[in-house]
Amino acid sequence: MTTKTLAYEIGVEEIPAFDLNSAIKQLHALVPKLLDDAAIPHGQVEVFDSPRRLIVLVHDVPAATEATEEVFKGPSTKIAFDAEGNPTKAALGFARGKGLTADDLTVKDGYVYARKSTPSIQVTELLPAVLDGTIRGLAWPRSQRWGSQHDKFVRPVRWMVALFGDEVVDFSFAGLTAGRNTYGHRFLAPGPFTVAGADELLDVVRAAKVIPSEHEREAIIREGVSAIEDKTGYKCVLHPKTLVEVVNLCEYPTVLMGTFDEEFLAVPEEIIVDAMLVHQRYFPLYDAEGKLVNHFLVVGNGNPECSATITDGNERVVRARLYDAKFFYDEDLKKPLADYVPQLSEVVFQEKLGTVLEKTERIQRLAEFMAADAGLSGQDAADASRAAYLCKADLVTGAVVEFTSVQGIMGSYYAKAAGETDQVAEAIQQHYMPRFAGDDVPATTVGKIVAVADKLDSICGMFAVGQGPTGSSDPFALRRSAIGVVNMLKAGLDVSLVAAIDESLASYDKLEFDRAAVKAEVIDFFVTRTRVMLKDAGTSVDAIDAVLACGVAEPVEVMRRVEALEAARANDTEAFEDLAIAYARANNLRDPELGDQVNEGLLNEDERSLLAATNAAKLAIEKALDQGSYECALTELSKLRGPIDAFFAAVMVNDEDEALRTNRHCLLNGFVSVFANIADFGVMAKTK
Repeated sequence: MTTKTLAYEIGVEEIPAFDLNSAIKQLHALVPKLLDDAAIPHGQVEVFDSPRRLIVLVHDVPAATEATEEVFKGPSTKIAFDAEGNPTKAALGFARGKGLTADDLTVKDGYVYARKSTPSIQVTELLPAVLDGTIRGLAWPRSQRWGSQHDKFVRPVRWMVALFGDEVVDFSFAGLTAGRNTYGHRFLAPGPFTVAGADELLDVVRAAKVIPSEHEREAIIREGVSAIEDKTGYKCVLHPKTLVEVVNLCEYPTVLMGTFDEEFLAVPEEIIVDAMLVHQRYFPLYDAEGKLVNHFLVVGNGNPECSATITDGNERVVRARLYDAKFFYDEDLKKPLADYVPQLSEVVFQEKLGTVLEKTERIQRLAEFMAADAGLSGQDAADASRAAYLCKADLVTGAVVEFTSVQGIMGSYYAKAAGETDQVAEAIQQHYMPRFAGDDVPATTVGKIVAVADKLDSICGMFAVGQGPTGSSDPFALRRSAIGVVNMLKAGLDVSLVAAIDESLASYDKLEFDRAAVKAEVIDFFVTRTRVMLKDAGTSVDAIDAVLACGVAEPVEVMRRVEALEAARANDTEAFEDLAIAYARANNLRDPELGDQVNEGLLNEDERSLLAATNAAKLAIEKALDQGSYECALTELSKLRGPIDAFFAAVMVNDEDEALRTNRHCLLNGFVSVFANIADFGVMAKTK
């Protein structure tokens, strides 16, 4: 069977970089589905792109679909027809489901059959719907209309190429009719250029100074960077997010090196990098010792023969940005960081929760509470309070207003310049950490305290005003903040989260809310985050649920208990499972209303052994829990396996004698109570 290539190009004004990246991923799934839904046989589907175009190539497409004939077996004739031979609802429904009528059904061997024939169709008749589904099926964060058209796309569509072999597909969108004319690089080879057939589209585009593949453009950029590194001895750090953006901002990339005045190196490195990387999409360069140098890399999209002019233009731009950075930095240093704190009263944190100054006061109060809980004293306690007071001050400085991504970082520099201790400066810089999954936590206890106080204030405040996360919606990123808090506690911040939550909620004395109810919500929120974190780490769900069933609320305690429980099970799986089953059996047979007072005069030898083992375990486990040793507590529990097995083997719990039956229930009540503060072994037994 002779096949052809389908080529479809959507030519647009420049698509935003990250939107383009998303569209490529979507097309890989969308186009094959549209073809399959239209019953069009096809081979490989390839997707190409540049900032001004999306290209789809579909290989091995036949000129016509295959004719098919399908036979479907339906209900028996007894069900399909009534006594008079008329079709029943069952027959009518079966036929309707196949796109037929009851008259089209046939009878054979006591059953009705539907025979459905699909004729061969010319693919050119089906392709317009596929192309229309492609351009309309892409999801964009924002779409727009242009001219007098009502159709929407991410940017105005300026041309379309739609070729099936050497034949133009009859298709229109937004007032444009697809043809065989494409356009090249906006400046180097604008076009138009005629495409003879689908297989020639990419060659024509490449000849027009366009690299129609983000992977190729990235490879060219990386090669250009490596060449400059080899020539100069400098090192370039290609920030992943900025690299994706740069790759999708150019159609014909060329890597160039620019220079800026050394005087700007007196400005903190972070603000220089922010000015270049975030604002201008330039890549900074470093020497062999990792020190920033006064050179940078820029990816040009112009004529390589004009590299000197392009470089000069970018140097002028970066010089202006760095001058701004230096100006704001120098101006900010004219007064100490503490003098900026009162200005936070002019910045609203949240409508009902007040200003950032009020948030700062709450953070300081909570930080002082946690510092005391963590056992800090002297300079450490003073630093925690001071860092909390100053942590948001740089938000109103000129440098941070202009370069927002360096908040906290600039506060650290300004704190050092004002004579604050190194620990205060470091805590200010790190209190936004961890910013994302996998990010480091603050290095010092003071830093962790300020970071937790900041995040916990936001979480408690949002819950207090009814703005907690719902479903998949979390506009204030409270889940990420909660995970950060748990990770800092896990990293060694020895404070009670429950007590800190209570203290945080107490600081909202001007709000009217049900403090007990909100506290329960916040605790449950953290418990849920802890459960998700443990599950994502590969921990058994039954172990997690067994610990949580005991009402443990402190994340670190939950993690330690689950870890100990998993380790105990791994060390002796069979014995552990037997103990879980024995616990579940005892729990099912006991009667909690009878208490655990046992009449020792009614006990036989096996019952006495169980009572003695239970009492010994209870004392040992209480001691182990007081010391925070869950491993020892589980070891003591394991010693109960023999006595409980012997008890069940020798004793009929529900004896006919009421006194014996009651006494044995009390004995089991005492046995079960030993497990209460460790884990609900019944949960684990249910999974077996």
